[in-house]
Amino acid sequence: MSAQKKTIVVTGGAGFVGGNLIKRLVADGHRVISLDVYFAGKKDAHVDGAEYREGHTRDIERLVPEAVDSIYHLGEYARVEQSLSEPDVVWDLNVAGTFAVVEYWRKRSLAGRMCKLIYAGSSTKFGDSGLARDATPYAWMKATNTELVRNYGAWYKLPYAITYFYNVYGPGERTGRYGTVVAFFADMARKGESITVTSPGTQTRNFTHVDDIVEGLVLVGEKGEGDGYGLGAEQAYSILEVAKMFSDNITMLPERTGNRSTSSGVNNTKSKELGWSPKHDLGDYVKGIVGKA
Repeated sequence: MSAQKKTIVVTGGAGFVGGNLIKRLVADGHRVISLDVYFAGKKDAHVDGAEYREGHTRDIERLVPEAVDSIYHLGEYARVEQSLSEPDVVWDLNVAGTFAVVEYWRKRSLAGRMCKLIYAGSSTKFGDSGLARDATPYAWMKATNTELVRNYGAWYKLPYAITYFYNVYGPGERTGRYGTVVAFFADMARKGESITVTSPGTQTRNFTHVDDIVEGLVLVGEKGEGDGYGLGAEQAYSILEVAKMFSDNITMLPERTGNRSTSSGVNNTKSKELGWSPKHDLGDYVKGIVGKA
């Protein structure tokens, strides 16, 4: 248990990463307040001991009037290719919502109780040698938000740290429109279906277990300062390689706009300086799923 109990806000606390982070923060003895609009989050992800408030991040000032010590801002739209079909939704959640969060951070800190913001940036902006930054509404808005956080930190002398996730997987992943690739493949394997892969299949990604992400978020929240905290398993896999971990029954689908061809290249240097390193292996995780299928 943490020696110092803090009041911590987690936006997107009913989501996959947010729910797992809250489990850890509650276990560490903190008071945790989740703010979630339940766009992708689910109430079955609620954790005993945390406080749950339903609402949009643009209303954070009204919904979370308490003085807080830290904000983990995870509550944003988080799908790359889908963002091309609904840029208005991305703008609402990732621009309007995030601006309200950084203003909340500024006002809380300037009111006398310094508050630290831990922002979940997107590693997508590093993909395709940086070209992926502007390839989709999601990538562009997330990249712009890292600049917003950095500038607020500089302008108002506020403490912050920016992390970058790399394709998070693990227990509790969801399928559906906003699901993740490992969850989709696992679901197909369990049903005995052919694994569908978007062409060409050679596009590479780094996959990081949610427990490693949570460990990194806690360390960065406690010790991190500034930008550049990569949290990613360093081995990259092609999507076809991942699919074949589940089954040799593969069906190739047409290429999709916005699907970057290369991984962004993991830079964990600053995270490792805090003592973080990934402990889980994607292949071992998939073996556990396939063995149960």
